[in-house]
Amino acid sequence: MTMLRVLALLLLSTPLWAAEVPVAPGRGTLATAIAGANPGDVLILKGGAYLGPVTIDRTLTLQGDGTATIDGEYQGTVVTITADDVVLTGLEVTRSGKVNKDLDAGIKIVKGADRARIIGNRLTDNMHGIDVHGGLDTLVKNNVIEGRQNPRMNERGNGIYVWNSPGTVVEGNDVRWGRDGIFSNASKKGTYRNNLFRDLRFAVHYMYTHDSEVSGNVSIGNHLGFAIMFSDRVVVKDNLSLGDREHGVMLNFANSADVAGNLVRGGTKKCLFIYNAHKNLIFRNRFEGCGIGIHFTAGSERNLLTENAFLGNQEQVKYVGTRFMEWSHEGRGNYWSDHPAFDLNGDGIADGVYRPNDLMDHILWSQPAASLLTGSPAVQLVRWSQSSFPAILPGGVTDSHPLMQPISIPVAPDAAAFEAEVAGRWTQGQYDDIDPDDLGSH
Repeated sequence: MTMLRVLALLLLSTPLWAAEVPVAPGRGTLATAIAGANPGDVLILKGGAYLGPVTIDRTLTLQGDGTATIDGEYQGTVVTITADDVVLTGLEVTRSGKVNKDLDAGIKIVKGADRARIIGNRLTDNMHGIDVHGGLDTLVKNNVIEGRQNPRMNERGNGIYVWNSPGTVVEGNDVRWGRDGIFSNASKKGTYRNNLFRDLRFAVHYMYTHDSEVSGNVSIGNHLGFAIMFSDRVVVKDNLSLGDREHGVMLNFANSADVAGNLVRGGTKKCLFIYNAHKNLIFRNRFEGCGIGIHFTAGSERNLLTENAFLGNQEQVKYVGTRFMEWSHEGRGNYWSDHPAFDLNGDGIADGVYRPNDLMDHILWSQPAASLLTGSPAVQLVRWSQSSFPAILPGGVTDSHPLMQPISIPVAPDAAAFEAEVAGRWTQGQYDDIDPDDLGSH
């Protein structure tokens, strides 16, 4: 390509009239500057308050240095983007309206407004932080989003709401308070990675979101870490759930997912909850210090579990069913901290088969009052009989090739510090009011 052609392409892609335009704070000054700007202009917002709301209806960049605040004065959405290729960076966006059903938000990107770039902003005191509502290929990166702290969590909005917006990338954001960190609904082909979520209902909440990725995120002190619901072909990898209260990872009507390299540690009632979810690969995860390591229910079939580690859970597996399931693959199973294993040939595979539950477990799960008999001679006789004569077992989980060593997944010092902080709060009962039904539990 000749230099002349390169210059021609650059001229075609960049409007000749694009300019940097300084904008002074005040009431109506930003709306006036937008109305008078040419496509491609960069509006430089000086420090101070710009009273909104405003709509960006042409290709513009709004650039601040962190001291410029767009204030919606609690009236609807603060910044609405209706044009392609809009960039917002270095701004604070605050005080949206309070009407959840209208999806009042700090920033809203509507259908037909594609390739928006929301980078390095601070969003505070908004119903929803950023609402990607139909725009394609949006980038939401390195923003700090602090939601509202209404007494009832379910009356708050989401940090980032993605609706029917394929190609959305949400990366490197710090989201705290509000309802869900990311709520992705009726969308596809999104990438949500390397975000930090604290003090929320769900860190990441998927509904009908297919062919997408949730990776490298850190969920600390939320009610539920990563909820994948009614969604297919989702990659959930290398995430941390630390001190989340209810579940670390939930697969609810989720199929053909890859769940790999995740750490769920402490605080949770269930590290992993699988409900009516099929054909999922659950590989090299570490589930540690939960009430239940994995709760497997509702006829979930054709799931492959291998090379996971289950450490120090009060119950390693809760499975109520009569089907026989093998949890190993190609000669490699999972690590179980309560398995008194030997490895005489030193190949890293335990010599004995591991069975995490028996007939008495089924009785105790379905009839909690029977727990009074746990130490009785009759119960011990039944358990001894099943361990000595496995053929009388009623079905359940078998790991024929349990591992001798667990995988290790590191936690960065700052995340560990947050984890220690929330552990104290859970112990003292300092958490938000929430209806358990809203967690999708069964």
